[in-house]
Order: sequence, then C-alpha cells, then structure tokens
Amino acid sequence: MDRPPVSLADFADLARATLPPGVWDFVDGGSGVETTLTANRTALDRVAVLPRVLTGVERPRTDAVLLGREQAMPVAVAPMAYQRLLHPDGEPALAAAAGAAGVPYVLSTLSSTPIDEVIAATDGPVWFQLYWLRDRGLVADLLDRAHTAGCAALMVTVDVPALGRRLRDVRSGFALPPEVTAANLPGGRDDLAHAGTPGVSAIAAHTEAVFAPALTWADLTWLRERTRLPLLVKGILDPRDAVRAADVGVDAVVVSNHGGRQLDGAPATATMLPEVVAAVGDRVEVLLDSGVRSGTDVLRALALGATGVLLGRPMLWALAAGGRSGARAALDLLAVELRDALTLTGCADPAQARRLRTLTGG
Repeated sequence: MDRPPVSLADFADLARATLPPGVWDFVDGGSGVETTLTANRTALDRVAVLPRVLTGVERPRTDAVLLGREQAMPVAVAPMAYQRLLHPDGEPALAAAAGAAGVPYVLSTLSSTPIDEVIAATDGPVWFQLYWLRDRGLVADLLDRAHTAGCAALMVTVDVPALGRRLRDVRSGFALPPEVTAANLPGGRDDLAHAGTPGVSAIAAHTEAVFAPALTWADLTWLRERTRLPLLVKGILDPRDAVRAADVGVDAVVVSNHGGRQLDGAPATATMLPEVVAAVGDRVEVLLDSGVRSGTDVLRALALGATGVLLGRPMLWALAAGGRSGARAALDLLAVELRDALTLTGCADPAQARRLRTLTGG
C-alpha cells in the first residue's frame, strides 16, 4: 500500500497480504459459521450516538481512568496468544507500542514471549491475562511470576472451558510452527499445539489437554484472595454473572464473547453491555471487548455505559503490517478517531461521552 493507512481496516488489508493463509484465518476467524463474529460488528453499527451541540468544546481530551490509573485513552490492548505468528518481534513490539501510546497492554498466558521479557520491553502498564489450567500449581506459578515481574493488574478469562469449534482452523489443520511456543508454560506443555493433523485444530487439542474445563466461583474467590492487584474477569455476558463477580470482589468485568471465537450464537457484546452496566451500577468498572474497530466504536461503548474497551484484532493486523511502528501507528490513528468523535458529539472528554444518549437502529 503506497498511502499510509487512514483506518484500522487498512491494516487488515496489509496483514492479509503479508500473512500465510492459515495464520490469517487463525487470527480473522470465529467459531462455527461465525454468526457471533458477524453480530459483534452488526450490533455496534446499529448504535447511533446522539450528539450534543453548542457545548463550547474545541479540542477534547482523550485521557481516562482505568482501574484507578490515568491512561491516554479508555483503551487497553486485548490479550491475544502467540503474537510471534504475526511478526518476529511479537509481544514485546506490541507492548512497547501500547506503552508509547499511553495505554495498557494485556499479556496472554499463551504469549510467545516470557512475562519478564515483555515487561522489560515497555514503560507502560502490563496486565496479565490468566487462563485457568488443569495444573493448579502452574496457575500459582504464573501468578507469582506476574507479581514478581511487576504486572499492574490481573485479568482472568472465564469463557474457555473448551475451545470453540473454529472451522477455518479445523479445515486447514492449523498448528503452530516450531519457532512459536507458549513461552510461559514449561517445556513440552504445548507439544500438541505443534502437531499438525488434517481436519484437526492443533490449538484446540492443546487447549483440551491443558485448560481446566470446570472453573467455578470458588476458584475466582481463591484468586481474589491470592492477589492484591486489580482483578478483572473477562468473558461475562449474562448480567447475573457480572453481579456475582462483583460480589466476589473483582474490580472490573469485561463484557466479551471472545471475539466471536467461543459459543457461536452468543449475543453481541454491544447488545449485552447496557444490561451488565445496569446490573452492577458503580460497583465495578465495565469494559467492552469484541468487535471494536475504530474511535467511533470506543465512543459508542462509552455512550452505552462502558468505562473503556479492549482492542484486539486491529492490533494484530497492525503488528503484522509493520511490527512496533505499525502498532503505534494504529494506536495513534485510534486516538485521532476518538478525538474526532468526541468533538463531533460535543464532549470534552470520555467521561462526558458516558452521558450521551444512544439509539439502536440508526
């Protein structure tokens, strides 16, 4: 592409032209026939935000507070596995870009770079995302390593008792190349992820072997008692679960359907967000994940009641397209889009955007 990207979708075009087809499908695809993947975008596109006028706003601020700490935007880079699939510099490059842009980076349990190396690569806050593993001792070890390395928050993902059936990966028999490993797991714990078999997703086989399928509220309570870090629970859709998480003492819930990669037929996150916000009130922060593609989407989430969003696939596109510089360019573009959206709705900052009215259906 001769011209620089002017939207996050432009990075998708660059990434698709760069990546092997199997890797592109692993990143781009959803579960089943991808109904929920599509619904995430459809629901966000149906949210119309009612602008205010004559507010005297000339240049809005984009900064916002997430988990008690001021960030340059109400945005964090979502946890995403195996980022060296996209670019040799992988997680350190994306974490460094997030830090330079002033937003948190969420490091996946299935990072292809060890926790301490990612922390060393950025001046910004790193939140550690935890998958619950069958080996409780390994869970405790990951927590200890996250604390020791200086992670600023802990995010536990609760919507993966098993991996959603991702048909693109099944059809391609997708497996990790030898040079990309689950760097935070002991040697040999990701062997199945490298064992390519026609008609079988090696990633799914690895998940079944390593992840604990029966996570309970008692486990979440154990986790809350074990850490003083801010605790987020990612994968909430039902407002009743959000209330129960608040009762356990979490600091934030993330309304997420895993980017349409788990239950195909689950509702779009933008559809459930207002119900979750209404259910928990001011007890916990509520973030939106799944489907965010622009500064306008960030504004929509705020107007629906979210305190912030997680930005996922667009950051992988940008990483694939240009490593650290590509990721930083994408976040800079997002900041421009958010500032424009705030200006056009008469908001001086993201906090005011949460008081805007929304209409569904255009």
